[in-house]
Amino acid sequence: MSQPVLWCVSFDGAPLSGVVVESLKLANAFRQRGHRVLLDIGYDIKADKGRFFAPYTDEVTSLPGWVELVRVAGIDSIPWYNTAFVRSTLAGVARGQGPGGCYEPVVEALTRRIVATWQQYGVTAVLVENGTLPENIAYSEALYRAIERYGKQLGHEKPFVLWRDHDLMWNSEPSTGKYGRPPYPLAPKPRNSPYIRYLALHEEARRRTLEWVPGLRDLQVLPNTFDFENTAVQAGFREVYGIPAQAALIARCTRLIPQKRADREIDLLARLRHRIHDRPVYLFLAGDPSEHPATVTSLRAQAERLGVAGQVVFGGRLAPRDVAPSHGFSVADLLAEADLLSFLTSYDYESYGNPVGEAVASGVPFLTTRYALYDTVYGRKGLQAPVLPISADDQAPLTDDFVNEVVALLTDPLLRSRVVAHNRRCGQQYFAQSRAAEVVEELLTMDVRGDEGHEESVYGEAGRAAVPPLSARTRMTVVIPVRDEAANLPAVIDSLAGQQGPDGLIDRDLFDVLLVDNNSRDNTVSLARDLAAQHEGLRLWVIGEPEQGVSCARRAGMDLAAQRAQQRDGDDATQRFYLVSADADCRVAPDWLWELLKAMDGEKAAIGVCDYYYDADHFNGRPLLWDAIDRTIRCRQVAWSRFGGFPDGKGFAVDRRSYQRVGGIELSYQLEHGRFVSHLSDDWDFGILVRASGEDIVYVPNSRVEINPRRVDHALDEVVAGQAYGSGGIITMRDIRPSEPGPVTGRDLTEAEALQAWEFSVKDFMPKNMILAAVLTPSLLDDEGVIDLLSPALARRMAERIPQITAETGLVDYTPIHSYKTPCFRLYFEFADELFARLRAKVGPEIGYPPPLPQCLQEIRDTGDENRFREFVRHYCEDRESGAAHDYFGNGGVF
Repeated sequence: MSQPVLWCVSFDGAPLSGVVVESLKLANAFRQRGHRVLLDIGYDIKADKGRFFAPYTDEVTSLPGWVELVRVAGIDSIPWYNTAFVRSTLAGVARGQGPGGCYEPVVEALTRRIVATWQQYGVTAVLVENGTLPENIAYSEALYRAIERYGKQLGHEKPFVLWRDHDLMWNSEPSTGKYGRPPYPLAPKPRNSPYIRYLALHEEARRRTLEWVPGLRDLQVLPNTFDFENTAVQAGFREVYGIPAQAALIARCTRLIPQKRADREIDLLARLRHRIHDRPVYLFLAGDPSEHPATVTSLRAQAERLGVAGQVVFGGRLAPRDVAPSHGFSVADLLAEADLLSFLTSYDYESYGNPVGEAVASGVPFLTTRYALYDTVYGRKGLQAPVLPISADDQAPLTDDFVNEVVALLTDPLLRSRVVAHNRRCGQQYFAQSRAAEVVEELLTMDVRGDEGHEESVYGEAGRAAVPPLSARTRMTVVIPVRDEAANLPAVIDSLAGQQGPDGLIDRDLFDVLLVDNNSRDNTVSLARDLAAQHEGLRLWVIGEPEQGVSCARRAGMDLAAQRAQQRDGDDATQRFYLVSADADCRVAPDWLWELLKAMDGEKAAIGVCDYYYDADHFNGRPLLWDAIDRTIRCRQVAWSRFGGFPDGKGFAVDRRSYQRVGGIELSYQLEHGRFVSHLSDDWDFGILVRASGEDIVYVPNSRVEINPRRVDHALDEVVAGQAYGSGGIITMRDIRPSEPGPVTGRDLTEAEALQAWEFSVKDFMPKNMILAAVLTPSLLDDEGVIDLLSPALARRMAERIPQITAETGLVDYTPIHSYKTPCFRLYFEFADELFARLRAKVGPEIGYPPPLPQCLQEIRDTGDENRFREFVRHYCEDRESGAAHDYFGNGGVF
């Protein structure tokens, strides 16, 4: 078999621009799989670089030895195809208006020559960089046509093209309108093709692309990647450039053009000179000084004026960090010597900001402006750095706080080492070059089937794959967050494939499945695809959510499901579409989806809540534990049948419009070992938002979900002690699912432990499952079912008391996380005896009586002064210093 061949074509028209460097990183992944790598650097595409049809001379010296420079044969002989033609197309006057209507003949001639050249070299894969920009729309159109023709010649409908756009209209200087304004009439829109898979640099680029081209299917997020391990460096860098060995060195490794704003680094250097006295601070400006001489002249004058000219080194162009140079120094050599990397770029010039990633991979702290896409690309990944505020009109004066942070990094070795270690961990999670290798692997090994089969877009951990548009008959999307769930997936996929209605298997067009992979380290993703492929007609799509946390993954899936429904249904209010949540370690009943669909359609509710249960057989030989679990579940069933319940990620459905109306799942964050992590009560908090908005929640007892008993065993000791979600007055909403799968082998409880577990469970249950619903929706206390549960007298008295407590607390909104707890705890203490009496009447006498009061409250109760008791209940529940109320209720309700 002949050697496979990769053809790379860049629209950048430069031997080694940042775009070309990123092409070579992907190309290297092909090379490692045995491909010969050919590169057309785009001289014959982009007119504004002044190299149209220019011969290659010494360009190869900038490239790795495994790259061969090539170009399309005969392109310079096409009539009318020249720089004037390209400029006219960019101006919008070429289409049908050139000499003799030259546009179509030029496109056709280009197409034939591209195909012929690919045939000549035996091309098996193609990588396109920046082909969507209107730099040369004739060439873009020709490239699309060539891909279709050549793809048919290859004889299979399998993708062989990766099309990646670094610079897009909304990424590159949008304020200047360089590439026009929405809807970008000149730009060639990406088009669906069985031969092409598109890559976006970040989620914002993907979102904007899909907003521009709503039906585009294969669009994956793949960020620029960096080598964290094997970048070699050369000795002697400081000596060559005259930088003292003891000097602090700030590196700036970008082009010297006005948009990059290197003047800010010179201002910073001047400020630092007066703050750091034990060693000099130098600034190294990499970049070709001949590219924009006026900028270099201005920078030199600024340095002279500020008295730092002797500390500013104009180092000239360096070879890229991740591409080994054939001679001279590279960015890797600069960063190996640097104390800091600075990237105080302009607000809207950068679409990605590679210097930040290069610094992280090189183990160098960085500082940056908060340019338009900084948070999208880097900031939300948890990286630590001084970040300079910047306005949309590019104003970014150096603040004292910012300069102080920079000084700290230059003078505190311990701080520096901590920042480097932290950023390296984050960077390896999101930007390791293995991600590029995964994309190439999938392109070369996976087939694609039609829309009605099991079609999936290429998927990488760093982002979300494009998912096909929602089909006309689909009523539900099941969203399943997963992380290392290979052991549980077979049962989950089988149960979804076997969903039934009253007449047997339900129509599989009624639902599809969205698996949200949350950084799995096992074969979860590949196994899910294999399992789904075994069930004809089961449509399963895979996306990724890089931010760790089941809440983040659930939100990503729910948001995407809602967007797909909105794109299909628009403003048609008659179309009800449901987002359905499920957990990968739980089991759903055969009629789970049908019962949810029937209840939601019938009740017109915003949320449908499933019935959660355990298989009693799992607790054989553990009667005391099972008794505590069973009593909790029976109480919940009775309460939810009256109040409607609250959603749990293990299983619920929400109407798409209701989901969007409250803003979707809202993430909250908590501190864990000094770092922010996503709060895990997203499902409960989302239910609070919906309930407080006045919409209905319906309990669907026939839609059943079996809870995995490993959750109980994993946290059993903490549940017994009332510390499953924190202690010492600190709330810690952690994932109680074990990180490693395993059988249930736990012990039974002692009688004392069983009593304690039940008391903490019921103390958690009653405020959250009975009282909270009434606090959020007081009108429920007029409902016949609620009155039947509580009794008319108790319902009336609670209805009177709730607004009084609301007025006393001054709270007008109970939707912020945990703001509901103080009023609910107060109502519990005031009405506990009566509430337990009603549960004994409705559930059974074994429910018993309220757990003992805290001793401090019991002492007040013993005085018989009810008003004083209420007053001290208020103090107890609002005592933020001790957190005593939190510890009393324990948040132990994990049954």
